[in-house]
Amino acid sequence: MAPSCYPWAVRIAFLGSPDFAVPTLEALASAYEVVGVVTQPDRPAGRGRVLTPPPVKAVALRLGLPVLQPTRLRAPDATAELARWAPDLIVVAAFGQILRPSVLALPRHGCLNVHASLLPRWRGASPIPAAIRAGDLVTGITIMQMDAGMDTGGILAQAPLDISPDDTAGGLTPRLASLGATLLLDTLPGYVDGRVKPQPQDETRATLAPLLNKEDGRLVFTRSAAELERQVRAFDPWPGTFLEWEDHRLAVLQADIADQPGVPIGAITRAGDFPAIGTSQGQLVLRLVRPAGRQPVPGDAYLRGTPAFAHARLAPAADPA
Repeated sequence: MAPSCYPWAVRIAFLGSPDFAVPTLEALASAYEVVGVVTQPDRPAGRGRVLTPPPVKAVALRLGLPVLQPTRLRAPDATAELARWAPDLIVVAAFGQILRPSVLALPRHGCLNVHASLLPRWRGASPIPAAIRAGDLVTGITIMQMDAGMDTGGILAQAPLDISPDDTAGGLTPRLASLGATLLLDTLPGYVDGRVKPQPQDETRATLAPLLNKEDGRLVFTRSAAELERQVRAFDPWPGTFLEWEDHRLAVLQADIADQPGVPIGAITRAGDFPAIGTSQGQLVLRLVRPAGRQPVPGDAYLRGTPAFAHARLAPAADPA
């Protein structure tokens, strides 16, 4: 049950799936009555394709909370089970499914979302990679009241977080997750008693961060080296970035930038002992790579083991952007 420092008897259902959602669930469970958790189904993971629960499920079970794992929450039986929990409030953090009007209308206090950007910038499924890839210097957390749109609801609270020049999505995510949990607990009392009112978003400033897939990780060297270096960091760990050479896919795990004049787009030269690939502006230096089916190796070691790569010219790829 909720500690006595919170006088509001609020029954909260939590919807979330990945690591980003874990701090929010733990914070809610420490301060309020969480009546149940909805998360994604267990899915195969790793080389052995072992059926693996989402991180939120493991935490919910540890906390002794009921867990619901519908393939689609919009299915009538899943919605009915959620309704049986009789939540006063639904809190969502990276759940991975769109909430239908029937779910949004269930709780008397509505549905709140812990979103990993300063809305209306980077609405959508991948706001953390989008901010890094765009070269944003600041991102943050938004607590918003959900509506039928994609992250279009009224804003209750926001907190900024600086993006460092070497940040990856994997490194930035836990910092944002912790900030989101703190901001939610700070916001909930005023929201529940009516002191905190949702403020409309400025539609003229809205940008979109769509769901990513593996092909989005392809490095297109008609872009600048600065753009590609940000892409490598933005897509670490998912979906990763890669180039293709002689029908082999080479994953690029870490990269930086060089500025040697006169290097054609796609031509491979050296920056010290490391391979460097010509782009529309500057060269992308490959610091850490992973050949298909092998372990990661430093770029200089890859070059020593594959000397022909040093004289290659990569075929141009179509820019999907």
